[in-house]
Amino acid sequence: MSRTLARVGATLTVACLAFASLSVAAPKKASALDPFTGYLMAHFTGESANGEQIYLAHSKDGLRWTDLNNGGVVLRSTVGTRGVRDPALVRSPNGDRYWIVATDLRIASGTSWSDAANRGSTSLVVWESTDVVNWSAPRLMNVAAGIPGAGNAWAPEAIYNAATGDYVVYWATNSLRNGVTKHRIWYVRTSDFRSFTAPQLYIDRGSGQGIIDTQIVEVPGSVGGYRYYRASADGHITIEGSNSILGSWTTIGNLSHMGISNGTGGGNVVEGPMWAQFNGRNEWALWLDQYATGRGYMPITSTNLGSTQNFRTRTDYAMGGNRKRHGSILNLTAAEETRVLGRWGSTIPVNRIQSYNYQDRYVRHSNFDVRIDPNVSPAQDAQFRLVPGLAAASGTVSIESVNFPGYYLRHYGFDFQLAANDGTSTFAGDATFRQVAGLANSSWTSFQSYNYPDRHIRHYGYVLRLDVVSDTQSRGDATFRVTT
Repeated sequence: MSRTLARVGATLTVACLAFASLSVAAPKKASALDPFTGYLMAHFTGESANGEQIYLAHSKDGLRWTDLNNGGVVLRSTVGTRGVRDPALVRSPNGDRYWIVATDLRIASGTSWSDAANRGSTSLVVWESTDVVNWSAPRLMNVAAGIPGAGNAWAPEAIYNAATGDYVVYWATNSLRNGVTKHRIWYVRTSDFRSFTAPQLYIDRGSGQGIIDTQIVEVPGSVGGYRYYRASADGHITIEGSNSILGSWTTIGNLSHMGISNGTGGGNVVEGPMWAQFNGRNEWALWLDQYATGRGYMPITSTNLGSTQNFRTRTDYAMGGNRKRHGSILNLTAAEETRVLGRWGSTIPVNRIQSYNYQDRYVRHSNFDVRIDPNVSPAQDAQFRLVPGLAAASGTVSIESVNFPGYYLRHYGFDFQLAANDGTSTFAGDATFRQVAGLANSSWTSFQSYNYPDRHIRHYGYVLRLDVVSDTQSRGDATFRVTT
């Protein structure tokens, strides 16, 4: 997360796309024995209107990335500040649960860095899934409430701790302690990302040095001498090793010899260290966000993390179209990769839906109601993707919002609303339609209900309804053009 101003202040002081029910039968687990075949990156893009939400990217080789979901938002926070940064992807050891844990922060809303650091949210935003593609609604996890004077909770990470059989969630909180106000790393333990232990201090660099970003990677076979390695943005990019997540850590070194620091050492000033092991071999990438120059992530790689002298810079990488800010990388099994690419890998165009008899008006959502209006602002309220029908019927479509991914046009009591997919068969049926020849003009389109085939989408008083169409007026009201 870009925090130049935040660090100054501290010194002075991640809609789901297919928000599915978790009670449905889970697909084949990602067993620890299954080989990894690809990579998934979760990230945010910056302080734009939609930048502080969850974006995803995919890679086959761990170096060259392709944006998923047409480069658009995949998950949108509707809780807390209604924005998220620094998402961490977490998989259970059995591969039957996944979580995204993110910072609850939206600078684009006008929040200052000082307010965010000193009077910000003390909660993290959590999504949960059984298959890595269908995610729950977001919820808040108020991890820092128990820290005296806590000003925020930033840059969360989580790792499974085999020694205790639960997860260690760790993050940065800005607070006064021993007469010094700065960011320190705290942690809680949890088994379900709902209930958790009281927060405990995890990393304090001493003196006035703050620390915001830190991430741990587990290394099979303890290559380099340690089971776990930790990279922290603490003025330098400090690398440490340990054989116990909650035990003592040994400083291995930093990256100053490569001309890389977190500010104290000058050179290429970076943040957001992000680990990933290359599939099938003992080689690791440490991705670093060149936020000071705006050049985005760069990887350095090593086959032995026991010494920082083993890192090498890379130039054979590509980051895709979106700017990728502080996130995390999950190695994917073949089954997971198939699901991810099946859900977000195809390119589906953005459309508007134009009224036939009021051709200056387009279908749009407004406060989750659905109507036809002229001069829609913001324009994305009238932009949709016609995706394969949620009811899984051949030749059908569902109409998904562009700026509220995971939200679809559905009828309820024959009235229309924009609603999050709850994973039920009722929702799927209500949000599925057949595109048929326009009832008023065959070169246009009408939308026939999947579960009420005698009814079509039509507007009445400019509001969308699902009605029986029986006269000239209603046929005109039920006719639309799908435009790009």
